[in-house]
Amino acid sequence: MKSIIVARVSTEEQKEAGNSLPAQTERMMSYCKRRELEVIKSISFDESAYKDKRDEFDRLVILVQKLSKKEKVAVCFDKVDRLSRSIFDKRVNTLYEMAVADKIELHFVSDGQVINNQMSATEKFQFSMSLGLAKYYSDAISDNVKRAYEEKIKRGEWIGQAYVGYLNVTLPDESKNVIVDEERAFLVKRMFELYATTSYSMKGLAAEMKLQGLTSRAGVEVSTSQVQAMLRNPFYYGMMRIKGKLYPHKYEPLVSKYLFDKVQEHIDGYNRQNFKRTNKPYIFRGLIKCSHCGCAITPEEQKGLIYYHCTNYHGNCPSKQDKWFKEEELLVEIKGFLQSLKLENEALEELKKELRATHEAEKEYYEKSLGNINRKLGAIDARLKVMYTDRLDGRITTSEYDTRVKDYKKEQEDLLEQYKEHSTGDKNFYITANKILELSQRAWELFENSEPQEKTQLVSFLLQNLVLERRKLLFEVKTPFNGIVEYSTYSSVLRD
Repeated sequence: MKSIIVARVSTEEQKEAGNSLPAQTERMMSYCKRRELEVIKSISFDESAYKDKRDEFDRLVILVQKLSKKEKVAVCFDKVDRLSRSIFDKRVNTLYEMAVADKIELHFVSDGQVINNQMSATEKFQFSMSLGLAKYYSDAISDNVKRAYEEKIKRGEWIGQAYVGYLNVTLPDESKNVIVDEERAFLVKRMFELYATTSYSMKGLAAEMKLQGLTSRAGVEVSTSQVQAMLRNPFYYGMMRIKGKLYPHKYEPLVSKYLFDKVQEHIDGYNRQNFKRTNKPYIFRGLIKCSHCGCAITPEEQKGLIYYHCTNYHGNCPSKQDKWFKEEELLVEIKGFLQSLKLENEALEELKKELRATHEAEKEYYEKSLGNINRKLGAIDARLKVMYTDRLDGRITTSEYDTRVKDYKKEQEDLLEQYKEHSTGDKNFYITANKILELSQRAWELFENSEPQEKTQLVSFLLQNLVLERRKLLFEVKTPFNGIVEYSTYSSVLRD
């Protein structure tokens, strides 16, 4: 069989961890030689597997689709995470469906996995778990950046662009800071004071501030919407809003908390509307769409019973006979699915055993990476000792020494963080896999004994793309639970 080998990296760290393009290519070339696969093309590129835009990979998919029309080909990757680190990547599904249809084969050399039309339900589940773990590992690494931001937030430091009334500046030591913009700060305060008098509408206030000379950072006159956003911004009284939460910042406030609250009262009173909406929780609210027109399926309560119907927002829904149906009808579909997740004890233990065996290749990668990190840490320690001697002997100045030490310490911290992530990677696999299996075993029991809000969360966690079609609820099972359903079906067939 002819084959294409695909090597991919996304960061310098991956290259240095023994995962470079040449290293991947060499492993796959040796693999193809052992399996008597004729390599007709070798592709290498630098591209993240965790982003929606993947131009290089899209070109690969087009090439594979073209070749598969003539003959079956094998597409080889070093590991599953070289294919993708996102379980929702549409490209993964495209290649997977082609493999199941016997148009291609997917080979993952270091993982020892082959995806084709002959694979068992166990192997399908293993592949789903590998994709899920690749995403988990990528998320864990990205947490390093998040932790750095969290430290800044704890110190009251603003991370983004300064708001109107403040300026971003770079200090002599190259650190960043936010200071009061003396040209605009008094106008911002004046804007709050004027609106608090209740004599201005939002549009009128915007016009007044234009006359007084208030402009944005780009020097453009402020609009009505910008004025409203500024009046709503807690940064001006000393709190920064980050992802919906408030944190105290260390910069000089432009207005008092009392004045800010007075402004909010006026805005809320002006915008208050008389409308009624039930706060009663419904299990499937916001989860289902109509198959006919794509509009949302919305719940209503009639005589103590909960019914669902298409909103027909676009006014062109042809589903006249399917307009109303009871919530109990949906629950029947959900119950059948949740019960299908439960495996027999014998099948469950066999699946755990196979997952442990599959993960041995991943452990080897972690161990190599840890060794690489240890060597780098040792090299940094050696350099620090040499630099210390050079400083004592006067070969470098104290300033040069401090600068270099700062750089090396930062690199050291990054390496130690990587070491921590790699060290826990293998353990996290078993924790993640076992939690998923535990949830699958108790899914219906948990759902049955939960409150409506909790039931909504559980359905969202397990299912996606819920559609109502002719009184039947259709849905897709999320990875890796789709593998459990297939494994359960496969085990039942074997028992029969």
